[in-house]
Amino acid sequence: MSQNLPENILISTENDVFFHWFYQQNYTKIIILVDENTQKYCYEIIKNLFPAHLLINIKSGEIHKNLRTCEYILKKITKENFDRKAAFINLGGGVIGDLGGFCAAIYKRGIDFIQIPTTLLAQVDASVGGKTGIDFQGFKNQIGVFALPKMTWINTFFLETLPFEQIRSGLAEVIKHSLIADKNEWNFLSQHLSKENISTQNWQKIVTKSIEIKAKITTEDPTEKGIRKILNFGHTLGHALESYLLNKPSRRILHGEAVAQGMIWASFLSQKIGFSANETNEIHIFLKEIYPSILIKKNEIQKIISLTYQDKKNINNHLNFVLLSTIGNAKFDIQLNENDLKNCFFI
Repeated sequence: MSQNLPENILISTENDVFFHWFYQQNYTKIIILVDENTQKYCYEIIKNLFPAHLLINIKSGEIHKNLRTCEYILKKITKENFDRKAAFINLGGGVIGDLGGFCAAIYKRGIDFIQIPTTLLAQVDASVGGKTGIDFQGFKNQIGVFALPKMTWINTFFLETLPFEQIRSGLAEVIKHSLIADKNEWNFLSQHLSKENISTQNWQKIVTKSIEIKAKITTEDPTEKGIRKILNFGHTLGHALESYLLNKPSRRILHGEAVAQGMIWASFLSQKIGFSANETNEIHIFLKEIYPSILIKKNEIQKIISLTYQDKKNINNHLNFVLLSTIGNAKFDIQLNENDLKNCFFI
């Protein structure tokens, strides 16, 4: 395990290391939350290593990260008389981790939950830092709480079960971490990664470094009062784009695809605080080489911008952005107006 990680994050491909810790906890009951994909490809690999447990299967996809699914889960564990010494194990991607963590955090004022993230996106981002939550009325993560998992087990073996699109989606958060906090890592990624070689990377090394960057930031600011806000780079417009397309089934995009586009826009906007045009172009070329173009019609721009007003960083209806001063250095709470945002759609 890296010495730069919190005690509740374990990066290991060895099952014995995790299960030795797990059995020492003496939980009274166990729930394992999966979706149809993680039940098929991940749960079957490790199910016999757990003691008797309740398996709950929910439908995959961001569209199911809502109050209805929460109610379904909470009814199940209430019926089974789960007490406060029970454990909630989330086996899956970001939706499973966010939703399961939220249910665990509010059930009987909180029971232990354990994250076993199976996607790259969840391993480097969603499962680290203690954010849990659900979407509400079309707005991403509108309801949620800060709650740290008892343990997060990162096993990069699970990445072998993923299609290329899911790996590429998670890569956007890896790239984001380098852009906001580690220029050397950006240099490595931008010089060594391409759409053709993504699947053959040393993910153990890349994931560990990315988690170290995020964990350092979230440990310093666990409830997002200051520096942790920089982790939202690319997310203000990215989330708005993702939310807008969520209600258009034929045009839905993955979270990482939205964040990649959001980072292109945010790098352009960063020129307002002195970020160089050359570095903007460097980011633009690299991300466009890896991620597909997203068609946005002219009459949709205002609708997407309007969704940014729901961003949790905003204060008193002012649009607050995370922007780059240089690659590896980000600034937060930068106020922009709608005209600033409209301009970035045309780059």
